[in-house]
Amino acid sequence: MLSNRSPDSAFASAFTILELIYHSAVRSVRKSHGNALVGLLMNIVQTLMLVAVFYGMYYFAGWQPRGIRGDFLLYLMTGVFLYMCHVKAMGAVVASEGPTSAMMKHAPMNTIVAIGAAALGELYIQILSMVVVLFLYHAAWQPLEVHDPLGALLMLLLAWFSGVALGTIFLAAKPWSPQAINLSSQIYSRANMFASGKMFVANSLPGYMLPYFMWNPLFHIIDQARGYAFLNYNPHYTNVLYPVAFSFVALLIGLMGEFYTRRRASISWGAKH
Repeated sequence: MLSNRSPDSAFASAFTILELIYHSAVRSVRKSHGNALVGLLMNIVQTLMLVAVFYGMYYFAGWQPRGIRGDFLLYLMTGVFLYMCHVKAMGAVVASEGPTSAMMKHAPMNTIVAIGAAALGELYIQILSMVVVLFLYHAAWQPLEVHDPLGALLMLLLAWFSGVALGTIFLAAKPWSPQAINLSSQIYSRANMFASGKMFVANSLPGYMLPYFMWNPLFHIIDQARGYAFLNYNPHYTNVLYPVAFSFVALLIGLMGEFYTRRRASISWGAKH
């Protein structure tokens, strides 16, 4: 006999979705490499290599960070950590399961769960990598001193959130033109190697150069993070409100675009990927 299935309560539905996001996040973390520990080590090595490259550039070129005094390696790491968290979160969302993926055939899986899982999985990897690198630096090099650790951590989360928001825009447009969107996201990531302000602070830039960087939310986030990390640096030209507003607007546009794409997606689009 057929029986009517009573709908779940709001709490049960929320718990089911959270459980689904958790398991999808675990799958997302393990997807890049079968061994989760090896995947974590690879991310740590990438971070250390980026710090080493910028340290070598400063050392051999004789550059000195103007406008800020303090631990030089901490100055580099604040920029590298936030840059990595931003672009990796964006890349993870762009590479997440789209509306034409075979995973979407399994209820209650949907693209929102896929986006949340990819974003949370990448946040886990980035925070764990940062903690390991900072612990090694503190234990093997010199004691680590951060003026406002909570504020710096909030800036890291804001860098992650802004990356997720931009990733949803790319993801919404990806089924329409996969190759162009993948290329655009890579160009954005490469452009932020310089445009994010990892190698300088806003206070040291001449006035005519500031407009070239002020559009970038990551530039504001990294500059504000250094204000929290260093006692003697007070950002004058950047603020937190702009990247927060930018991220929420980008997330809203991305989710609207994703909803529009999902309603019009065709299984045949999967052949484009």
